[in-house]
Amino acid sequence: MLTYQLKKAPGVPLYESLYQCIRADILSGRLAPGQKLPSKRALAANLEVSKITVEGAYAQLLSEGFITAREKVGYFVEALEAPPSPPSIPAQPEPEDSDYIDLTGGGPGKFPFSVWSRLQREVMLDYGESLLRPLPNQGYAPLRRAIAAHLGAFRGMNVAPENILIGAGTDFLYNLLIQLLGRDKIYAVEDPGYGKILKIYAASGAGCLAAPMDSLGVMPETLENAHVLHISPSHHFPTGQVMPTQRRLELLNWAARGDRWIIEDDYDSEFRFDARPLPALQSLDRAGRVIYMNTFSKSLAPSIRISYMVLPPALMARFQEKLGFYGCTVPSFEQYTLERFLSRGHFEKHINRMRKLYKNRRNRLVELLNSSPISDKITILEKDAGLHFLLRFDTEESDETLTERFWAAGIKIQPLSAYYHGPAPEEANHCLIVNYDRLSDENLEKLERRLELLVR
Repeated sequence: MLTYQLKKAPGVPLYESLYQCIRADILSGRLAPGQKLPSKRALAANLEVSKITVEGAYAQLLSEGFITAREKVGYFVEALEAPPSPPSIPAQPEPEDSDYIDLTGGGPGKFPFSVWSRLQREVMLDYGESLLRPLPNQGYAPLRRAIAAHLGAFRGMNVAPENILIGAGTDFLYNLLIQLLGRDKIYAVEDPGYGKILKIYAASGAGCLAAPMDSLGVMPETLENAHVLHISPSHHFPTGQVMPTQRRLELLNWAARGDRWIIEDDYDSEFRFDARPLPALQSLDRAGRVIYMNTFSKSLAPSIRISYMVLPPALMARFQEKLGFYGCTVPSFEQYTLERFLSRGHFEKHINRMRKLYKNRRNRLVELLNSSPISDKITILEKDAGLHFLLRFDTEESDETLTERFWAAGIKIQPLSAYYHGPAPEEANHCLIVNYDRLSDENLEKLERRLELLVR
């Protein structure tokens, strides 16, 4: 009987781990040509995994020609030629399997190439060698003015450009904040939440606290030991919650009672479809305790590594005194181009186009799910903002089995329970996160067929 130590890695289903183990044994000769493999039921029992896991692994091996199936007899190792010798140079990593429909997010939208390239040519002609000069450590002043105007018009924020700091991605800005606020502080993050944030704080040596949430957001009574709270009130990932005003005021009162800070991560606030977004938490702050952060990576493209934060005046003064030696990390060429993109109204037009595109994509996806073979088993939750929603299943299957079913049908997806820092509560089970930002029209048609395969 085959014996393997299957490793459960984030984003990799167990059936794929089993497939890799059997494939390696076939290629190495440990499993000889013509050798009969254990039945699916027997192997599942021996490895203490679900039968679906073994079915997925065998199906992948069959499709790639590593094994053959004989009706009413079983599965047998196929005779293969010896693999070629390793190349003299290191092998390049294999590209991601493009046949999967990816509902885990992170894909680019429609980038405005023609406008962006035209503005870049203008900047090159207008500024020439001056583009080679260093910029102030906070970033290009006209770009900060353009960002302040955008925040005033779109988010109801009265922001002074001198309190804006531009950096190459939010990861860099998080690390700046840890140095500014101190590693001796306790940083609270939402639970469930985006796991990378907790990792950044922990890797920097700061103390971390997973703050539990109710239906309104992080509960203030759980924050007595925290000094800094990192939240995304406009559209929480992964639950999709929008924090109501009352809870925002409760958290502002929590911050005002001591030397406490709130980091407001407003990463995809532009994409609210059926109502105007609530004002930013920062616009309600009267005590100067909110640090506002946003990025152009989500609204333009992930490769546009331009993010910014708005510091309260007292904190900006502390930054210049303590960390003013840092230089600006975003090249002047990109900053000059983005300034023109914002100030000439191109960004607003682009967001309006993208909002329409994503709303239509969301509506098509919701209609597809509601008319699919799984429609009687699902409930769609929190679909009115951001670029993802939740899919709750009426099932007794575990999240692991449910997720494996989707992966075996060629659909990459993740469960809500995977984003809890500890054990997930009962109400979080049987929920999958559907990111549709990288879902093309072609893949929508494929998805319909994959859902039929999922049911079969």
